[in-house]
Amino acid sequence: MIPVTKPFQPPLDEYFELLKGIWERQWFTNNGPLVIELQKKLNDFLGTNNMLFLGNGTIALQIAIKALGIKGEILTTPFSYVATTSSIVWEGCKPVFVDIDENTFNIDPQKIESKITKKTKAILATHCFGNPCDVEAIDKISNKYGLKVIYDAAHCFGTKYMGESIFKWGDISTTSFHATKLFHTIEGGAVFTKNEELFKKMIHQRNFGHDGPDKFNGVGINGKNSEFHAAMGILNLNYIDQILTSRKNQVAFYDKMLSNVKIKKPKIDPKVDFNNAYYPIVFETHEVMMRVKKSLELKEIFPRRYFYPSLSSLNYIKKQETPVSDDIASRILCLPLFFELSELEIEMICRIILKTLNN
Repeated sequence: MIPVTKPFQPPLDEYFELLKGIWERQWFTNNGPLVIELQKKLNDFLGTNNMLFLGNGTIALQIAIKALGIKGEILTTPFSYVATTSSIVWEGCKPVFVDIDENTFNIDPQKIESKITKKTKAILATHCFGNPCDVEAIDKISNKYGLKVIYDAAHCFGTKYMGESIFKWGDISTTSFHATKLFHTIEGGAVFTKNEELFKKMIHQRNFGHDGPDKFNGVGINGKNSEFHAAMGILNLNYIDQILTSRKNQVAFYDKMLSNVKIKKPKIDPKVDFNNAYYPIVFETHEVMMRVKKSLELKEIFPRRYFYPSLSSLNYIKKQETPVSDDIASRILCLPLFFELSELEIEMICRIILKTLNN
């Protein structure tokens, strides 16, 4: 059986070594030494300054909205995981969908301004599949209209734009360290910001508002993460170069095997150092995609329809027209991609696809 992804697993004995230290200290959570160490190492690796390790990527989005004090309409993408939209609704704001660019699969900057009203307070855009949005265009629009910008960069670990981490863009950038991600802490997430005051605010917000043991600074929530999760992150960071290289090689092999197939992939800006976190392909029609999906599943190979359906179809959202997103969502399939996936397995996957398309 080949799933769409598997979590990277560092050597078990290395994890046990860190567990021994946790056991001896009896400090399991509440900003322990491994959490502090992980935050420092991630800042060093990514070239960032103000980063907070959180419980997951969803709480990261919720804290970002809360920290910026956003009330009203948030322009966002209909082509993302449901957490992007549900976080907006959960925080009492209204998502207004801006359709995506048919080539990048990201929010289309040329369609943003027509959606701006007096109620618009922010833009929450996803760097889909680790492919950065047009951050410069969004920056210009946000400055013109005085809008806050949050980036859902859940897929972006290791992605760089003009030589620097994509996490540096926006008022706040968020990410996920879920087990399905290229870099993971089993469960986890993070927020990044260049703004020192925002950073201090989020420090309090992730820990019930605590500003010391018996003092509070504003309303907060439990957004912390544990020493056990930090231990996994510290170890996985030791292997991140191997993981990124493996992904790059696997994607290149997929590209080679499928070079003559009529499929579409996201367009990557030349200024981007891409992390190859996923392998999404768009077929000519919904019917062709479903035939391929069924053929793979009959061989116990399980791709995923990331992201289907468009978030504009959610039953708790007022219906909004997003034709490009709807079309891409109906034809897209993410093929298996994970550290242990061999070239032999990729070749088998591609041969099944080729055979299906040629029948």
